[in-house]
Amino acid sequence: MVLDLGSGTFGKLQTHCSPFDLDAVFLSHLHLDHCADFSALTTYLRAHPEPPYSPYERKLPVFAPEGAADRLANAHAASRAELDSVCLENVFDFVPLRAGKIQVGPFDITVAPMRHICEAYAFRVECEGRSLVFSGDTAPCPELVELSIGVDVLLADAAWRDRGGRVDNLHMSGLEAAAIAAEAGAGRLLLTHVLPWSDRQGVLADATTVFPGRTVLVEQDAVYEV
Repeated sequence: MVLDLGSGTFGKLQTHCSPFDLDAVFLSHLHLDHCADFSALTTYLRAHPEPPYSPYERKLPVFAPEGAADRLANAHAASRAELDSVCLENVFDFVPLRAGKIQVGPFDITVAPMRHICEAYAFRVECEGRSLVFSGDTAPCPELVELSIGVDVLLADAAWRDRGGRVDNLHMSGLEAAAIAAEAGAGRLLLTHVLPWSDRQGVLADATTVFPGRTVLVEQDAVYEV
């Protein structure tokens, strides 16, 4: 199961499993930094010369915001002319996200709408008594607190140190993500989506002043146990 497929993630995915092993894809929202590599997944499944099964007969479920099939087809096609021949729905089963619960194999997923500049969702994934919340992109909101109550690990958007004059409903700061974790009683806080030009250590330092639990800056290629 994959939560988002932003730029560069498809190559990383293949170091862990075959894309044909996927049972579901969840896309928190349709900004390309969270779904750009869906196009690579599409090409892999459709063009592989020796697939272990026919992706046209066993469609991969994709849980995503409304209109994802059209949005991702536009991102996949190189031109308007090519767009006419691009049909993602013959390989994927697109399921519009709504607040509520979804079962995928042993995983119970709770979906909650977040506050971003487009339709966006966070996911709480539970399995065998352990739980992870992935915030996706959001401003601080009661919905994220409620979703994260008592969670073992909160994987939270923490783009910058302070909001300043920035657009509302865009991202959280490290301080704001930590406040969510503290209010929800999360066990551990993982800070992600820290922008390249942000002060990473500053984001971490701010968060640790608010959240008493273990706080970590997410690193590429790292593995985090829930």
